[in-house]
Amino acid sequence: MANATMNCWPLIVIGGSSDRNQETMGAFQEFPQVEAGRLYNKLSVRPSSLEVIPAIIEKAVRTSMYGRPGSCYIDIPGDFVNLQVKKSSVKYVECCLPPPISMAECSAVSKAASIIGLSKQPLLIIGKGAAYSRAENNIRKLVDLCGLPFLPTPMAKGVVPDNHPNCVAAARSTALQHADVIILLGARLNWILHFGLPPRFRQDVKVIQIDICAEELGNNVRPAAILLGDINAVTKQLLEEFSKRPLKYPSNSEWWKRLREKIMTNEERSKGLALQKSLPMNYYTVFHHIRELIPKDCILVSEGANTMDIGRTMLPNYYPRQRLDAGTFGTMGVGLGFAIAAAMVAKDRTPEKRVICIEGDSAFGFSGMEVETICRYNLPILIIVVNNNGIYTGLDADAWKEMSKFGELATCVPPVSLLPNSHYEEIMSAFGGKGYFVKTPEELQNALKASLTDKQTPSLINVMIDPQSERKKQEFPWLTRSNL
Repeated sequence: MANATMNCWPLIVIGGSSDRNQETMGAFQEFPQVEAGRLYNKLSVRPSSLEVIPAIIEKAVRTSMYGRPGSCYIDIPGDFVNLQVKKSSVKYVECCLPPPISMAECSAVSKAASIIGLSKQPLLIIGKGAAYSRAENNIRKLVDLCGLPFLPTPMAKGVVPDNHPNCVAAARSTALQHADVIILLGARLNWILHFGLPPRFRQDVKVIQIDICAEELGNNVRPAAILLGDINAVTKQLLEEFSKRPLKYPSNSEWWKRLREKIMTNEERSKGLALQKSLPMNYYTVFHHIRELIPKDCILVSEGANTMDIGRTMLPNYYPRQRLDAGTFGTMGVGLGFAIAAAMVAKDRTPEKRVICIEGDSAFGFSGMEVETICRYNLPILIIVVNNNGIYTGLDADAWKEMSKFGELATCVPPVSLLPNSHYEEIMSAFGGKGYFVKTPEELQNALKASLTDKQTPSLINVMIDPQSERKKQEFPWLTRSNL
């Protein structure tokens, strides 16, 4: 529930609790669930009677979607389960209306357009709020009309395709650090965007903040302009404003030249790592082969440390709402659950669409037994475990053996190291799916082709990589401080 609320996703959780007549007596699993739920839900409530349950459900549905989306909790006491009432006494209500669409003040739109027009080094940052608002058509029009460079946050990838010429994801640090005007479209200046503060941003950067939640406006950085409203509606307002006073940021500007040079440099470095022939493979080699073979319209689920970070840069998204990852909370263990939910929706609506779940070995360990759920419902999910024997870095079998000579493994082995060469693919095989253990690019290619060809059976590819493989050198440490 907290994860949904922090990610601004509508969610309704219906939970059971102990019988009302056993409260304060030490009933089975008795706990103040409604009170606890208020910390991380938009609404946490227990119906006072069976008759009002429809009204409570309607309120929960409405509350979860209206304004900034989030989680709602409904508590059902155990004695309600077998309780009976006359049908005529039940208070039935109609489903709520669709969420109202709010628009920004015209003066704020005009002010924002003026600031953008005077910018020398603009940057558009697209957040997952834009994806939720289904604003992709208007945002793409804005990018094309004004010639603005854009940077998607992780789950906003695909709102404008990653292969669009104005995408500057490969020059992320340079774009953030040197932009003089930043337009935030449904993105928050939280840890994912380094709070909008120096040294990752200019001290004098002007922020134009567009958000559906008034309380979010001004967090960490005082905005130069605030546009409160639905992302899609406000983007349309900006388009209308720029139709009155056309703006086309020059593609031959010094700013674009600087960004393109950085993009080319970073892409060449990644390409060099991706094409390395040495064994064990590195992250970039693995993602290179994955990118070459997976469908462009697949739903990508990703979690892990380096696995998620490098995968975000190496695996492009071409369509909106096709990527799920650890999100605002950075929570590990959500990947397989997300993949199961995505596969259930795809099975019903777009059965030809594949769900591909790319996990670090540590992340897979949090919820790996959900493979049984995947096989139980015969969901053709492809799981790829990028296995480096640890979190960030691990030990190979020889180093592990040498480490064991120093004494008890529990005290000698680094806590971020996992058992070398663990055969995670055998978990899939044990439940009736197909498992592959691969060490070379050729084995990886063959396993990918076989898994993607079989559209009926779940599969897991366990990809062994160099335990010391890491990201290419970054200009800034993570969150301006060191990793583990």
